[in-house]
Amino acid sequence: MKKIFVLTGEPSGDKLASRVISKLKSSKPDIEYLAVGGENLKNLGIKSLYDLKEVTYLGFTKVILNLFKIKKKIDETVNKIIEFNPDILFSVDSPDFTLRVAKKVKKLKPNVTTIHFVAPQVWVWRESRVKNLKSFLDHILLLFPFEKKYFDKENIQSTFVGHPLLEAQGNSKIDISQIIKEHKRIFSIYPGSRQSEINVLMPILFGFVKLMNEKYTNILFVFHSTSEHCQSIKNFLTKEDFRNCEVVSDEKIKAHVLEQSMFALSKSGTISLEICNAKIPSIIIYKMNRINFFIVRMLVKVKFANIINIAADEEIIPELLQKNCNSRNIYKAVNELLNNKQALENQVRESQRIINEFKTEKSSEIASSVLLDHL
Repeated sequence: MKKIFVLTGEPSGDKLASRVISKLKSSKPDIEYLAVGGENLKNLGIKSLYDLKEVTYLGFTKVILNLFKIKKKIDETVNKIIEFNPDILFSVDSPDFTLRVAKKVKKLKPNVTTIHFVAPQVWVWRESRVKNLKSFLDHILLLFPFEKKYFDKENIQSTFVGHPLLEAQGNSKIDISQIIKEHKRIFSIYPGSRQSEINVLMPILFGFVKLMNEKYTNILFVFHSTSEHCQSIKNFLTKEDFRNCEVVSDEKIKAHVLEQSMFALSKSGTISLEICNAKIPSIIIYKMNRINFFIVRMLVKVKFANIINIAADEEIIPELLQKNCNSRNIYKAVNELLNNKQALENQVRESQRIINEFKTEKSSEIASSVLLDHL
């Protein structure tokens, strides 16, 4: 029986990996899997070596402070992969963790085929990383068409597959009547998938909700979370005694709630693509500690945080970052958009124009076929 080890480093990677593996399981069910993954891979019946939070560290300072733990976890993961002896090591995103593991595995076990999904953002910073990848990656799967030139230049095998989260999903009836008990307009909020992000953004978001509640009486604020952090956000809400806030963690329910939303407020990241794909107007927010931000500003080559804005080279979706990421600024920006129908329509239209460049009809299928070809 063929074997595949699926290696992720955070919830967004787990979600992407699950889409691809789900397709692969349908076309070739007789494959044995083992993973470092989260709830999405677990739902496919794939065992994870340990919890993702053991390797999810956000920001340069957190990484530096946990270097020993990270190195130990990398070595432990490498040993487990060698012991499992897979035909393919399928790593997804989180390059500072997954690619370090892949490099060591390839050195110790050259016959293991290494395929990585979600290229390191060399178009943002550290383009020199591409040369290093050639020594241990057999194939790389790309989310965006403009990435291919960087890997072609170094003769690294690559395939543009598009983004699985932009694929059309099968329609299924979802009952959200327990969430929306009155006739209210839904406002989706995404505070992040890491506890450190949630801790920073939740106080800011609560201040924003308070300001919104002073003006609007017909809005239900729905916080989108993972099952791991759902209770943490509920605890925050309980302390604030908000009556018009709910928390959802089920992926299908989250998707349905987003489709019914009138607006979304999201931390910068993959989720912003899903919001745009659902044709929901939004604002992007993010805040990190000053040291991390200073380092990032020195290293990055792009002006924006959001991939839509980066690809367009203009701010289609408003970004409120660092000192601009505060309750009053968010309220002001949201309020201005909600009262400007033309601006809302323009944002959705321009976002769709950009996002159509990233779409392929069968992203997960294309990615799974590459894996299948290497088995």
